[in-house]
Amino acid sequence: MSERWTPSSWRNKPIQQVPAYPDLDALKDVERQLAGFPPLVFAGEARKLKRALAKVAAGEAFLLQGGDCAESFAEHSADNIRDFFRLFLQMAVVMTYAGGSPVVKIGRSAGQFAKPRSSDTETVDGVSLPSYRGDIINDIGFTPESRIPDPRRQTEAYRQSAATLNLLRAFATGGYANLENAHRWMLGFVKDSPQSSRYSELAERITESIAFMRAIGIDPETHPEMRQTDFYTSHEALLLGFEEAMTRVDSTTGDWYATSGHMLWIGDRTRQPDHAHVEYMRGIKNPIGLKCGPSLTAEGLLRLIDALNPENEAGRLTLICRFGADKVGDHLPALVRAVKAEGRTVVWSCDPMHGNTVKAGSGYKTRPFERIMGEVRDFFAVHQAEGTHAGGIHLEMTGKNVTECTGGARALTDADLSDRYHTYCDPRLNAEQALEIAFLTSELIKRESNSRQRPAPLAAE
Repeated sequence: MSERWTPSSWRNKPIQQVPAYPDLDALKDVERQLAGFPPLVFAGEARKLKRALAKVAAGEAFLLQGGDCAESFAEHSADNIRDFFRLFLQMAVVMTYAGGSPVVKIGRSAGQFAKPRSSDTETVDGVSLPSYRGDIINDIGFTPESRIPDPRRQTEAYRQSAATLNLLRAFATGGYANLENAHRWMLGFVKDSPQSSRYSELAERITESIAFMRAIGIDPETHPEMRQTDFYTSHEALLLGFEEAMTRVDSTTGDWYATSGHMLWIGDRTRQPDHAHVEYMRGIKNPIGLKCGPSLTAEGLLRLIDALNPENEAGRLTLICRFGADKVGDHLPALVRAVKAEGRTVVWSCDPMHGNTVKAGSGYKTRPFERIMGEVRDFFAVHQAEGTHAGGIHLEMTGKNVTECTGGARALTDADLSDRYHTYCDPRLNAEQALEIAFLTSELIKRESNSRQRPAPLAAE
């Protein structure tokens, strides 16, 4: 990795998961157009997120990262964005108040359009077509025309990301995130759920606390942190031509930043240390993530950390672990020990979704809630055993009332999946299940915090 980095140096490396565009001239035209568009996010915002993640790495905060499996053009609406943001606020306030920890909030949103695939083709009723790779590349419709990669979709993805970011920023800073609105954040279909009374009780306690603070002169008018929040965006940096076009020099530092999102991550299928995705990501100054699956060895992880965070900068690198509920104990301890032994500063985050996908008897892909939560518990248990900080969770979820993951408080079954199975790619937690994850995780956060603060027993004289 000693050769000089440029935003285009990835083009000299082998690459995985690249779409086969039939019209390369049209692709170049789109990339040139994108390079002239305004940035979606700014370097100062990315630096602020990196400082927040440095606190997570130090055990002083917790990372909540989540959102859609793959954003779609068809489902882009103000109501969907509002419901997602409202769910995120609910989860964050549960973790902050019940877990006793500040929460760094990062959405899989405003850019999460491209998806890696295990096969280049998909076959239905004996007909094989190129795989759907996300709306930024091709269309989900199962026709030859729909599956042709179209570079013009990148422009549409940019414009949708800009509109989504505009609304998210308004929600985060315009008063919607005011803690006094905690009761109003309840989604309609959660009100009748087993989690409703639990959340309402928590919201009531927050309201009482705010009333007390008002009484002693602390209120949202004089303390903006009570009425607004920091909310960041992230996505997998899969389509490198798009990312290169959105890479800009920061005028205040002279450093290169990806301006397509505050945080980008490398997927488990594209983390080869000598390939294009690692090459691109090593040069941008944004905080970045690395998906860590069962095939990653301790030696391989250290090599990737050397490439991606050679200066051991706090908040730069988040390791997003996705093993499967039955594999955490087989793989995570060795990675944690190796990173700890080498003194590397990272954020450890748990993705309990991708390793727990199964095919239900009904034919639908699903993720059992008990396996998802089981991976989170084992993730915390490993870190407690190793004396390290379980720093975050990474979820695929939606604010919509879908039935894609089985289990949870309502005990959804395989038979329920056909009711509202709307995902474009992988099954997502619905709002009720995601809120339940937040409650259960807050208990683990609190337990970890208490174990760190508990004084060591006095030695016998």
